[in-house]
Amino acid sequence: MTSRDPEKSGDHPQFPNTLNITSPQGVDYISPVQNHADDSYELYKSARDLEVDQAEAKRVLRKIDYRIIPILFFTYMLQYLDKNSINFSSVYGLQKGTNLKGQDYSWLGSIFYFGYLATQFPAGYLLQRLPVGKFLSIITICWGIVLITTPACTSFAGIATNRFLLGALEATVNPGFVLIMSMWYTAAEQPLRLEIYYCTNGIATMFGGLIGYAVGHITTGLPKWMYVFVIFGSISIFWGIVSLLVLPDLPSTAKFLTERERLIAVTRVAANRQGVKNHHFSKHQAWQTVVDPKTWILFIMAVGAQVPNSALTSFASIIVNSFGFDTLSTQYMQIPGGAVQFLALITGGIVCTRWPNNTRCATMIFANTVCILGAGLLVGLPRDNKWGRLVALWLCYFQGLGFSLSLTMVSSNVAGYTKKQLTGAILFTGYCVGNIIGPQTFISSEAPRYHSAYIAMLVGYSVKLAMVVVLYIYMYRSNKKRDAEQLMRGDSSDAEEREGIEKGMLDMTEIDNRAFRYVL
Repeated sequence: MTSRDPEKSGDHPQFPNTLNITSPQGVDYISPVQNHADDSYELYKSARDLEVDQAEAKRVLRKIDYRIIPILFFTYMLQYLDKNSINFSSVYGLQKGTNLKGQDYSWLGSIFYFGYLATQFPAGYLLQRLPVGKFLSIITICWGIVLITTPACTSFAGIATNRFLLGALEATVNPGFVLIMSMWYTAAEQPLRLEIYYCTNGIATMFGGLIGYAVGHITTGLPKWMYVFVIFGSISIFWGIVSLLVLPDLPSTAKFLTERERLIAVTRVAANRQGVKNHHFSKHQAWQTVVDPKTWILFIMAVGAQVPNSALTSFASIIVNSFGFDTLSTQYMQIPGGAVQFLALITGGIVCTRWPNNTRCATMIFANTVCILGAGLLVGLPRDNKWGRLVALWLCYFQGLGFSLSLTMVSSNVAGYTKKQLTGAILFTGYCVGNIIGPQTFISSEAPRYHSAYIAMLVGYSVKLAMVVVLYIYMYRSNKKRDAEQLMRGDSSDAEEREGIEKGMLDMTEIDNRAFRYVL
């Protein structure tokens, strides 16, 4: 029997009647008393006899897209610009204005992720307990306030504290958006929509380069480096207020949907066999997170992916400048790298949505292979080949595609709300570890060659590639084993699917729910 891919039905799954499930072998319906029912469980029950045609399902999906995606798009672009604001200001006197010396600038890149790391698990808990939309919007306003105060910093201690606080606040964005993906979209719909907001990393690189170039032409008023923080911080505060007014918390309570549309929205997502949202913390799921091999594969994958990240963020201007380009050129020479990242992300999202069966890991493998090529060229090309080294750096911007698809491994392949948010927290802990290590590979005594940093990039991409292969083998074998178990029980695919959806709405994990299948 071939492995049944949960995405094979495309964008719009059937809307099954899923109450009072009993399999042919006597698998009883699981009462909500035995588990903490999903926050949307009652709405899901009332929709069990709902008949929905494909046209209506698509209409609801479009309505959700128009409300959710623009908020995620602009918020994600702003958080990327804000955390990388030191990159754009570094060539305009940031180090001198804040009295940085030696490795101080490298530590600013790491300290941001110490803040990110410190609040990763508290942020995950708060995302589970609090209304997601309101919580993320208020955080956006708060980090805008922190950013706009950066020009007041005149010492390493001051700007280090500022960066720590910025990281602590921005720690909610990535895990929060992963949860939003799983709350509003089916597994088949997630890759393209995740890439739509994640591609703003590339847009932000291009836009930030243009802003940096424009700031370079300011000749009056504040020191040039301060304008970067004032501009980005002001925009973030404004956008946080917009998000607070517009971003909904749950499909079951969304005011922009009619009552029938809320029923459809919940029933659509129930087909993921993961539920929608559950605010109860489960100790059983917490322990299962710790012993699940996928958790630690994703952790190592994130560390490997993010060690090279500082080369594309905090140190991008310095690296391009080290190739022999002048100050203004370092700004607009980053724009093609952003374009590469944008096109890679969108193309990868389209591929994984248009051909959903077994393409996610393959796409990640391709992206990491390109990154290995780019890092290898940075290590091996002679110093005087500035254009070859610049193109090699641009190739490394494929890394965003590999990492973003690893986030869909959490949104699509982890069930049980406590387990999902803890797995996300551990993945982003690895993200922090990699980003803390990365800036320290840029040793000031090696400037402008930075050979150790380029070797670290090559090693990081290689580790990530190996982990993707291991994860694919693990999930593929698990799917095959469950297919064999289903065949031995004699369950029909439809009966198992109905049972799996019911268990998902009762907050059962992908490990306990034997009807669950991993998306490869």
